[in-house]
Amino acid sequence: MEPGELDAEAVARVAEFRAALRGFLRKSERVARASGLTPQRYLLLLMIKGAPDHSEQSTVTELAERLQLAQSSVTELVRRAEEVGLVGREASSADGRVAHLRLTPEGERRLARSFTSLAAEREELRRAFLHLDEG
Repeated sequence: MEPGELDAEAVARVAEFRAALRGFLRKSERVARASGLTPQRYLLLLMIKGAPDHSEQSTVTELAERLQLAQSSVTELVRRAEEVGLVGREASSADGRVAHLRLTPEGERRLARSFTSLAAEREELRRAFLHLDEG
C-alpha cells in the first residue's frame, strides 16, 4: 500500500465500530438518566463497583486515573454523589489520608438498574469490536 492509501474495508470496519461505540454511549446516557443518574454519576458508580481488584471500592486518585479526569473534578463528582446518598467513604486503615469510596445501597440499586438494562448493548458493542479484526 502506498503512503496515504487506506484500505477501504479496514476503514469501514473502524467506522462501523466507532458508530457502534457512539450508539452505546448515547444509550448508556439515556439509561443512566432513566435510573436517576447523570451519565457522569453512572460512570463514577461503575468505576467504583468495577474496581480492577474486585474490591468494589476505589479512591479519588484511582478514579481520576480511570476516568481520565483531573483529581479536583473527581473530588467534586464524588462530593455530589455523596450528597445524594449514592457513595460513602471510609478512612483507610493503612493510611489515614486515604478514603475508600463504596456504593451505598441506593447507589447499588441505581447502578444495577442501569447496568442490567445495557446488557444487549454491551453484547452488540462486543460483536462490533470483534469485527474489527476480521478481514
